Amino acid sequence: FVFRGERDLDMTALSIVLAIAFVVLAPVAGCLLAGADRIVTARMQGRKGPSIWQPYYDVRKLFEKERVSVNSVEGVYVACALLFALIAGGIFYSGGNLLLCVFVIKLSSLFFIMAAYSTRSPYAEVGAARETLQVMSYEPMVLLMAVAFFQASGSFDVAEVLQLDHPIICTIWLVFLGVLFILTIKLRKSPFDLSMSHHAHQEIVRGMTTEMSGPVLGMVEIMHWCENVLFLGWIGMFFLWANPISILVAIVIVLLMYF
Repeated sequence: FVFRGERDLDMTALSIVLAIAFVVLAPVAGCLLAGADRIVTARMQGRKGPSIWQPYYDVRKLFEKERVSVNSVEGVYVACALLFALIAGGIFYSGGNLLLCVFVIKLSSLFFIMAAYSTRSPYAEVGAARETLQVMSYEPMVLLMAVAFFQASGSFDVAEVLQLDHPIICTIWLVFLGVLFILTIKLRKSPFDLSMSHHAHQEIVRGMTTEMSGPVLGMVEIMHWCENVLFLGWIGMFFLWANPISILVAIVIVLLMYF
């Protein structure tokens, strides 16, 4: 009984450490991914591209600017969205409940939508309406992923994949294809970035973030970095099993899928 109690205590401590590691490292990893994405895009267009740290420089500059907002509550909503994105990532990467992770990241999306609506800008409201439709379109697939994960592993706990004899993609590969399809929306890849476009040929203004600036916009960028790391973790989850080499396999496949 004492041994079992000590083991449970050790597992709890490990989960806390992994959750804290996500909070600290996810923004860094997300920043590097965004920087690498810009470089690859530039090279495909025949340009040299910026430094891999350019997203960090952009966000740092945003936090140095004066805070200007049409509605002070938008900063609270964005801060809540960032907080719940970090909590969702901490739950997932600590081996916690996948279904809870899905619900928490959905809550983050809702707070971000509320932040856009709170500005009362017609451009932001159109972007928020588009984002709402996108969330409604991909959310059933995300919930199906969690249910299929339970059927394949026998538990909603992400840590269970490290106890399996084979990766769960062997049994739920159709679900993986569905998740791969909606990943384009989740990562806001063109043309599915229509609610907050990064390209002038799609929109004149930036949809949801039209009225956001300074530190608030900086928090939005950090939130997207953390979300990207979380969503790519969902992809890697399909390729993990009891063999330690599966971690390397998952990382390689995740990078291939992202780029």
